[in-house]
Amino acid sequence: MTSIGARFRTIPTWQLTLGIALLALGFLIAAQLQSEGPRVTYTSQERAPLVATAQGLQAQQDALKAEIVSLRSQIATIEQQGKGSADQVRQLNDQLAAARVAAGLIALHGPGLVLQLQDSTNPVPPGDNATDYVVSAKDVRTAVELLWLAGAEAIAVNGERVTASTAILDIGGSLLVNSAYQSQPYQVSAIGPADLYARLTAEPAFQQFLRDRGERFGIRIAFAQPPDVVVPAYAGTINLRNARAVPSGSPTTP
Repeated sequence: MTSIGARFRTIPTWQLTLGIALLALGFLIAAQLQSEGPRVTYTSQERAPLVATAQGLQAQQDALKAEIVSLRSQIATIEQQGKGSADQVRQLNDQLAAARVAAGLIALHGPGLVLQLQDSTNPVPPGDNATDYVVSAKDVRTAVELLWLAGAEAIAVNGERVTASTAILDIGGSLLVNSAYQSQPYQVSAIGPADLYARLTAEPAFQQFLRDRGERFGIRIAFAQPPDVVVPAYAGTINLRNARAVPSGSPTTP
């Protein structure tokens, strides 16, 4: 998780002005509603073993990730030894490197920003749902989607690289990202163009997100712009499948 402490600043209030929601907002909300299931609640007795199990799995996963990263480093070294032997080998290595970047298998760094989301500290009014004052997986997914929309090239949540197969799910009062147990604060790190923050805050959908979650329920949304944002490589497993065309059947005569 990015450690930038006091560099975080809250979103300026002048950027919370009302805007006309674009069709992109409707698309994002529709997509989220389709994937959003009912929030699961747990009693204190149920949560203790659940958290203990998740932490045990996290420790095992961390060890496996370290081994995977080491193996990938060894593979990269072997591949480097083969470069320059022929144009074809060089082209294949270039294609492989590009594919790894696209798949999130290579750590990246560069200009960007970090959004931080934390639970509200506001007292819950009588009759309100307490879960509305807590950062949910939907909130983090929304932040990720809005950063992609603003032009982000690579994103990580608490150090977990976001890929096409990434799942961000609620587990009690915490989250699972790439099957890794995460706790607050949730830091969404993004690499992109130099004006990524300006693009993000100019999006009507982001302004609506700030109003709905920040102003209405007090969810704490802050940002930082370190000189160099690091997005780690995806360290999970990747299942490769071979695809082939399915021959169409012969037309039948009625």
